[in-house]
Amino acid sequence: MPEILVPESADLARMVTAAGVFAVPVDDVRLSPDELDPAQVLAGSPQVSSVELWSSPDGSQSRGIWEITPGTVTDVERDEIFVVLSGRATVEVEGGVSIDLVPGSVCLLADGAKTTWIVHETLRKVYHSMP
Repeated sequence: MPEILVPESADLARMVTAAGVFAVPVDDVRLSPDELDPAQVLAGSPQVSSVELWSSPDGSQSRGIWEITPGTVTDVERDEIFVVLSGRATVEVEGGVSIDLVPGSVCLLADGAKTTWIVHETLRKVYHSMP
């Protein structure tokens, strides 16, 4: 199947409003590279990419698809729910627990949680986040 391009966010929002629905096969959606702060990288050369499928008018919430290649990075999380579509990783929460993520995992992240992501296999997720 050819790679699928997702419309720009504003165009996508108009399409969803007009049609009431939008769906794509997530494995074939073309993601755009995102900047990863070098200070976040603890090991390897991980690359991050994503596509935003929706954002609230005030920009406080977003939904999309996100991917990271193998390596180890730190992050400070937003309030988020996501489902792992492919890949494998371990997320360690500072002062808390470690969880293993595999395809089908549903994860909730707390706003402000300090995490370390150890990505074993390129991980792709679909998410909804808010502050």
